[in-house]
Amino acid sequence: MIAIMLIFLFAGVVKGMIGLGLPTISMGLLSIIISPANAASILIIPSLATNIWQLFIGPDFFHLIKRLWGFILGIFIGTLFSILPNLTSTSSWTETALGVMLIMYGIWGLIATRLPSPGNAETWLSPLIGYITGSITAATGVFVIPAVPYLQSLQLNKNALVQALGLAFTASTIALAIHLSLDGKLDNADLYLSTLSLIPAIAGMYIGQYLREIISETAFRRCFFIGLIILGTYMAIF
Repeated sequence: MIAIMLIFLFAGVVKGMIGLGLPTISMGLLSIIISPANAASILIIPSLATNIWQLFIGPDFFHLIKRLWGFILGIFIGTLFSILPNLTSTSSWTETALGVMLIMYGIWGLIATRLPSPGNAETWLSPLIGYITGSITAATGVFVIPAVPYLQSLQLNKNALVQALGLAFTASTIALAIHLSLDGKLDNADLYLSTLSLIPAIAGMYIGQYLREIISETAFRRCFFIGLIILGTYMAIF
């Protein structure tokens, strides 16, 4: 339990500093000490609560819902009807896939290359990106690829982007919870531990917001993403 609390504290610090990363780093570190399915079940409440908070801090909620409804629908369909092996299976593919996702996320974070705006293709591209994100969520419990790079390409202002990320992460968390429930993986989930994990996650977010003011965010992001690549490599190989 101490290890789990420390993981959520660290993940909360990361989210407080750079606005994302709580589910990614939590899944990566938790999967070292417990199964990915159990890690995902513990992640549900901290992820949902912190992302709902992030979703409602801006003024563009209804505009984003109108613009991104196809993307959100794609997330639910992809999570519930994924063509990939899911994390509730006993296959060793799950941990390897999670490691690969962490490596990809780390490399993307270091490069920080913004994709070109989809323009008129957004109408059909949003549901497709949502479906791919949902499929990867069902397989790994991580829902940042390709959702985050895609949302950054939509030319949203800073506040709208943070709110859009909160919307995507909230939808992904709910879809993942439904997916785990349908597979019976929430029947024996430790909801007490999941709820308890919310405390260090929120505390970490406040610490991260404070550290953001005194530490170079660029330097922190570089160290964080390098750390993710190292962790992902370890999980993919071992």
